[in-house]
Amino acid sequence: MYHVKLFQSIFFFAFAFAFAFVNPILLVSARLDYISWGSSLSVERSDEVVISLDGTFSAGFHSVGDNGYYFAVWFTKSAEFTPVWMANRDQPVNGRRSALSLRLDGNLVLTEAGQGSTVWETGTVSTSSVQLRLLDEGNLILLIPTTNTILWKSFDFPTDTLLPRQPLTKGLKLVSSRSQSNYFSGYYSFFFDNDNVLRLHYGGPDVSSIYWPEPGLVDWETGQTTYDASRIAVFNFSGYFQSTDSLRFSASDFGLGPKRRLTMDYDGNLRLYSLDENKGDWEISWQAISDLCTIHGLCGPNGICGYAPESRCSCPPGFYMKDPTNWSLGCQPIFSLSCDPLHSKFNIPIPNIDFYSYDFSYTRDITLQDCMNICLSLCSCKGFMYIFNSSGRCYPKTLLINGYQSPFFMGMMYIKVPRNWTMSDQGPVRLETPALNCTLGRANEHKPETKSLLWFVIALGILELILLVTGWWYMYKKKGTPTRNEQVDMIGVTGFKRFSYEELKEATRNFSEEIGRGGSGDVFEGKLSNGQVIAVKRLEGVNQGEAEFLAEVSLIGRINHKNLINMWGFCVEKQYKLLVYEYMEHRSLAENLFSNAIDWGKRLEIAIGTAKGLAYLHEECLEWVLHCDIKPQNILLDADYHPKVADFGLSKLRDRRVPYNSSFSRIRGTRGYMAPEWITNQPITSKVDVYSYGVVMLEMVTGKSSTGFYAISERGERDCKSLVTWVREMMLVATSNSIRIKEIMDTKIDATDDDVVKMEVLVRVALKCVEEDKDARPTMRQVVEVLQGHENNL
Repeated sequence: MYHVKLFQSIFFFAFAFAFAFVNPILLVSARLDYISWGSSLSVERSDEVVISLDGTFSAGFHSVGDNGYYFAVWFTKSAEFTPVWMANRDQPVNGRRSALSLRLDGNLVLTEAGQGSTVWETGTVSTSSVQLRLLDEGNLILLIPTTNTILWKSFDFPTDTLLPRQPLTKGLKLVSSRSQSNYFSGYYSFFFDNDNVLRLHYGGPDVSSIYWPEPGLVDWETGQTTYDASRIAVFNFSGYFQSTDSLRFSASDFGLGPKRRLTMDYDGNLRLYSLDENKGDWEISWQAISDLCTIHGLCGPNGICGYAPESRCSCPPGFYMKDPTNWSLGCQPIFSLSCDPLHSKFNIPIPNIDFYSYDFSYTRDITLQDCMNICLSLCSCKGFMYIFNSSGRCYPKTLLINGYQSPFFMGMMYIKVPRNWTMSDQGPVRLETPALNCTLGRANEHKPETKSLLWFVIALGILELILLVTGWWYMYKKKGTPTRNEQVDMIGVTGFKRFSYEELKEATRNFSEEIGRGGSGDVFEGKLSNGQVIAVKRLEGVNQGEAEFLAEVSLIGRINHKNLINMWGFCVEKQYKLLVYEYMEHRSLAENLFSNAIDWGKRLEIAIGTAKGLAYLHEECLEWVLHCDIKPQNILLDADYHPKVADFGLSKLRDRRVPYNSSFSRIRGTRGYMAPEWITNQPITSKVDVYSYGVVMLEMVTGKSSTGFYAISERGERDCKSLVTWVREMMLVATSNSIRIKEIMDTKIDATDDDVVKMEVLVRVALKCVEEDKDARPTMRQVVEVLQGHENNL
């Protein structure tokens, strides 16, 4: 390892020398892998930056204005500075003696003027050595390397941008910048509201309002749902976005490849961008709002947004732009109004326009003159909008906000002015200001590079190629394959640990206490040296190479939901491949199913929790996962009998764009829980998990096993019916005599009338899940909504 470090140092200095020789005017940036415990970055050495391993992101000080600096994370290969996170966006520090320090107490602190005032801090504490690292995904983290413990991460504190796999959760917001060049917090935000729905919100200096989805629509009209209170939104590297309110969209260039970001832009639009690394340009691949003029506050107070033919802001006659560089401040009148109606008039009629909201009242069947009189009588009235039709409609306005002009709008806007004001009526507003950016495609243009810079880039590229080839030769000829410690360094920051085989062998006492058995391997109880109890799954029949196995383990480890088992680590050595999970105190549902340990209330909670976990796998996690083996043994219960689905992700991962996966070449699952599609060679979809879930729910209600079930006929003989058939026939009778539901329910557990009602609902949902026709089965999301609705109403 020492030789590698020495080799890297030699090449670093060689690189720096060659760089300076090619172009001595340009300064070289000091590329740091991490900031160590007790070290700091100085704003006076702003060329020192932390670089992610793949070079995608940089973190360091960035200059703004004459003497201001932000500490930020940005895209390295973007032609223009494109920050994705800022520590001090509303308080840039001075260009002298300011620093970011990783103190010995574990706190990361940004101070202005040396040891002066603290501008920002993480508030973390650690007695162990800590490092500040920048991951390839753009997440800046404080890490205890000895235990791979993450103390703090920038992904938990977004500014205006979301990156792939960075979750937006309850209480977090994306807040726009003030303008294209001003990174202070702006007026627009993207967040989950109290109804569990994602919204775009305008919070200006004087007013605030929701403007997307369209405020006049109810949630079901926008395709969103309010039922899931977990409030999680995320998009993956392919450009697919999904959230718990059922909002879904994809990038126009969907697929792996481009670097992407989802940004709450300064103009109030939420946009997904893809980076063209060859040019350094950003392409808009999705945006929330195509009609920019519907964005509230876009042109500021008194401003008007219209099309000529592009989206543009303008001021009505008698008004001027308050700040020529910032439309959000709007327009200011050149006159002052009096409350005396005798000193006011209306002589600026503007056709096809409305100022959205802030109507004092709405009156129909009224003349234009009567509408004028209403506004004149109100001191707070700034103007009115009148629609000429058979009835005549009058809308007096107390504020002129969200001005919008469209040829399809039939209203005429009259603005109140002083009676002695002499400017003549100028007719329709003419929109002469620069167009707003509103189209999919290129987000910005840049000037051509100079010839000298082109030669510099070519020379630098040749030099880097030579260094890269020489470095690879040294690593593989002199050192061989990377050591285990080097491999741990590469994956340690993912949040779960790599164990040695001997470590797990000792923890499980040579795999002596088996607590579970399945098709993919046996599970053993273990205890780590720190006393932590774990569950270790020894995989069987996994023939992947180490790199492929590590990639899949990394993916599984990132799937996170309260009703899915948490993976804490793994082991891959020689022929051994093991996964380390959290330990569940009450083991599996199978061990509790046929006893009286769980009452009817807990059973309903288990049904809902299991459905939520599967719904997340099918529709919400980063990669669409089919479980393919839902059974009581794979539903685990914690100390409070809360369920967590286990063994997910071990079957083949699927691309959500494909309606079914023909690569399932063999039958998977367990007899008694398998959907008919496995036998009849039909396409395999998420409905196979729905079927298995339905069978498990019937077992949980009846207390009978689907694999060893038999019914007793009226003649007292054994009847070879399946559990599904028997329950379905019993429920047909129960529709006319609901008391028969008690004959289906497990007799070992006492049931109240409320329990009977709840279990009847659960049985009917389960029977829908086990329909022979997969298209007749509900999705797991629909199951959750039905069961939660009844749970809350009963």
